[in-house]
Amino acid sequence: MTWETHPVTPDRFDDFADVINPNRRTTHCWCLSHRLQVKDIESLGEGSRETAMRKLTERNRPPGVVTYLDGIPVGWCSIGPRSDIPRLVKSRLIRPLDDTAVWSIICVVVRGGHRRKGVTTAMLEGALAYAASNGAPAVESYPVDPEGRMDLTMAFVGTRKMFAHAGFEVVGTTDAVASKMPRLIMRRDLS
Repeated sequence: MTWETHPVTPDRFDDFADVINPNRRTTHCWCLSHRLQVKDIESLGEGSRETAMRKLTERNRPPGVVTYLDGIPVGWCSIGPRSDIPRLVKSRLIRPLDDTAVWSIICVVVRGGHRRKGVTTAMLEGALAYAASNGAPAVESYPVDPEGRMDLTMAFVGTRKMFAHAGFEVVGTTDAVASKMPRLIMRRDLS
């Protein structure tokens, strides 16, 4: 098995889409909700969420990475400087812990049919390498750590172990709550 992880640049957009939206549904989130307000999506994408995301991939710092297993796109990780993610910048519930210019992981997706094959481990390693190559001093994520049964429709539910396996440590909690469960702040220092 050969793993590769690359920033989602315009030439890799279709690979990204194959992971998060293989049927190319127009109403799908396209991983934009934390990065752009609705008016900005409408403006940048000329009414198309897909077009708005395509334009984000044209920027100097693409909005995340795609992971490949033997050349097949199998994972997506939305990662970037917290300061570039407006919903986190403005959040009163997920506030910065300190002045560290952290990068944040706000979404991870493993393509259907490829789960339980080690995709997440390879994807997080690639995402951390991408952040480090861009000078990130640390990376944070905000998983929910439920007790008992999980609501699998929620992003980041039950991913604490996944991040811990990748070297992240719990450094705090947020005031954000999902299904009555607090979100954790997990961080991995890269320096």
